[in-house]
Amino acid sequence: MQKLIFATNNRHKTEEIRSVLKGRFNIITLAEAGIDIDIPEPFDTLEENAKEKAITIYKLTGISCFGEDTGLETHALNGEPGVKSARYAGEERDFTANMEKLLNKLRGKADRTARFRTVISLILEGIEYQFEGICEGQIAEAPRGEKGFGYDPVFVPLRSNRTFAEMSMAEKNQYSHRGKAVERFVQFLIKI
Repeated sequence: MQKLIFATNNRHKTEEIRSVLKGRFNIITLAEAGIDIDIPEPFDTLEENAKEKAITIYKLTGISCFGEDTGLETHALNGEPGVKSARYAGEERDFTANMEKLLNKLRGKADRTARFRTVISLILEGIEYQFEGICEGQIAEAPRGEKGFGYDPVFVPLRSNRTFAEMSMAEKNQYSHRGKAVERFVQFLIKI
């Protein structure tokens, strides 16, 4: 089974990706690989940030790896919070504060359409490949549900009346932006 390092310290993202992969690949987290660094996300696009994470780990280890960056993009706010989703309300990555800021900025706006977008950058034997997943939906009026992480309590995917935080992992994976990106990533790996 091919070993890939996932360039993240986020256990929630790791759980989601492993649930989509269903054991088809051996995914090693930074902690499991003995790597204790926080990789910066200095760029203005998800693509560049995902690539930075993957390249940083590949240069450190020489082992095939992948990085991921995800953003929530709202139409009425010209794509905010976008690439700054994790730090929307400040550098401390407080998702309760991030959701409050988002809901406050959307207060009184009729258009609550939004999308989650994930970009995965895979470095395989020194060559980069990228995979994108998008989930369209809308922002709820208030947080609902206890599952998931990040903006899950306020995001309702199309063709659902429940937020991601009201869904099981299996249900969320049916809609998930990350799940779609991972499926494209897996199909690529299976072909090669």
